[in-house]
Amino acid sequence: MPDAPKPADANPATALGMKATSMARALWPFVRPYKLVLVCAAVALVFTAGITLSLGQGVRLLVDEGLTGDSSQALSQAVFIIMLLAVLMALGTYTRHYLVSWLGERVVADLRKAVFDHIVTLHPSYFETNRSGEIMSRLTTDTTLLQQIIGTSFSMALRSALMFVGALILLLFTNLKLSLMVLVGVPLVLLPITLYGRRVRKLSKASQDSIADVGSYAGEIIQHIKTVQSYTRERHEMQAFSGEVEVAFGVAKRRVRQRSLLIAVVILMMFGAVSGLIWVGGNDMIAGRITSGDLAAFVFYAVMMGSAVATISEVYSELQRATGATERLIDLLNVEAEIPVSEIVASQAAAQDMTHGSEKESEKGEAELAFESVTFHYPSRPDKPALEELSLDVPAGKSLALVGPSGAGKSTMMDLLQRFYDPQSGRITLNGSDIRELDTAMLRSQMAVVPQQPALFSADVWYNLRYGKPDASDAEVIAAAKAAHAHEFIEQLPDGYNSHLGEQGARLSGGQRQRLAIARAILKDPKILLLDEATSALDAESEHHVQRALETLMRDRTTIIIAHRLATILHADNIAVLENGRLVAQGSHQQLVVSSPLYKRLAELQFRETHSQES
Repeated sequence: MPDAPKPADANPATALGMKATSMARALWPFVRPYKLVLVCAAVALVFTAGITLSLGQGVRLLVDEGLTGDSSQALSQAVFIIMLLAVLMALGTYTRHYLVSWLGERVVADLRKAVFDHIVTLHPSYFETNRSGEIMSRLTTDTTLLQQIIGTSFSMALRSALMFVGALILLLFTNLKLSLMVLVGVPLVLLPITLYGRRVRKLSKASQDSIADVGSYAGEIIQHIKTVQSYTRERHEMQAFSGEVEVAFGVAKRRVRQRSLLIAVVILMMFGAVSGLIWVGGNDMIAGRITSGDLAAFVFYAVMMGSAVATISEVYSELQRATGATERLIDLLNVEAEIPVSEIVASQAAAQDMTHGSEKESEKGEAELAFESVTFHYPSRPDKPALEELSLDVPAGKSLALVGPSGAGKSTMMDLLQRFYDPQSGRITLNGSDIRELDTAMLRSQMAVVPQQPALFSADVWYNLRYGKPDASDAEVIAAAKAAHAHEFIEQLPDGYNSHLGEQGARLSGGQRQRLAIARAILKDPKILLLDEATSALDAESEHHVQRALETLMRDRTTIIIAHRLATILHADNIAVLENGRLVAQGSHQQLVVSSPLYKRLAELQFRETHSQES
């Protein structure tokens, strides 16, 4: 969202109004469903403001007819009126505070959900260029700040504005001369807001950015804690993190100093003005031009106006921070997904029907894949093609192994198949249809991936295995675990299938994590199976058993395998040899040993090493 125009900054009231308007416009879609609550809160706000202003008249009655009068009954009536007004104000304040706080919590909860729902649909390239720590800062810190603004500060600003206007009107009716003095003094009180407002806003945004840097740095270190400790870099990381924290503290200190100075100057000028009013009004009272009750009421309204200005000056700096937070969140919501996942819920439901329906409706051999003259450049490397004019067919129910040195384009083919990216030229087809014309969620629901580094969640084993098939029964989950040779070690965990795995499955060995990933793929029972070195982290015995499980899983299923160890793909229906993003040869193992120098060299190196290790 653009900043407020410069001319508005010259007038603090206008600047405050424009920032509030800008923020309200951005947040209105989240507030709209709760218009009734908003109206009730506004009514309670006006009611409490009116009651608070009425207290001034109660003070006037108390002074003129109670304290300086001769009637005990009049004093009792004045005290009763003040107490009645106080009770009404307390009830109104309770209602206003509850409704506004509820609204703030509800709106921020909806905003958090909207931001997260949008994040999970964003293109993977977005996370390559934006740090996860900064995204999390927007999702947590910025939304928490907005909750405080919507639930507290914003209503305080509105209440103070009402009090200011109401007190000013009552001042004019009470004493015109003193009111003119107030009108002259108010701009002097507002002057510091003009001088420091823009500076506070810049420092507030810088402070939020520095906090995001701290969170991002800490998250990265925690994620790689084993690497940090294995290289004994704890002391270095402590010092580096301390530097990040001190930078954030330095920015926050400058912001707090400016804000504190702003509040202090406003309070000093406010009470200076009130003291002047008391001196002038006191002389008028002594001269008999006004009553003591009028003076007391006038001072009450003047203090109320001063308090309102002080509150607005404080909320002004909070709104500066909230404007920055709103901008960061709306910017995140406005990021367009390059490959949108349309109608996710409907697609998943349809996919489940397709996957779990009758055999006639969902035969495993119905997934035929083809790459047709595909050329692709990663956004971060536009000058170097990851794939170039690649054409390759994968018949339905057959297996294709991808072989080649690192950087040949094997993983890129997996990413393109799942539509994490789209090729710049050429096309990829599923059963003859361009996958760009298919619903993305529907396409991915027909695939199961077993990556080289399995992605596991900190939840329990049940949750991780059911991730691709949430409605699977316990018996189905256990059967899949047994097929992947994972059941035995799962049973030995402290709570069996109820055991939580820790962040990224940290409580398991590499082989155990990989077997869980294989079990998850087995349970999903997909049409297309994508294996990225699925047995690389297993010991020899486990690899033998899992290889047999994979052979069963691959039967009559379209399978693409990335393999660095050629021994695991000798029985693949077809082997494609890639180099520098190009297809240089394809065929069976025996054919490629004869026809492809690159494959022959790889085979000789690997089988020679294997033979040496065995001997």
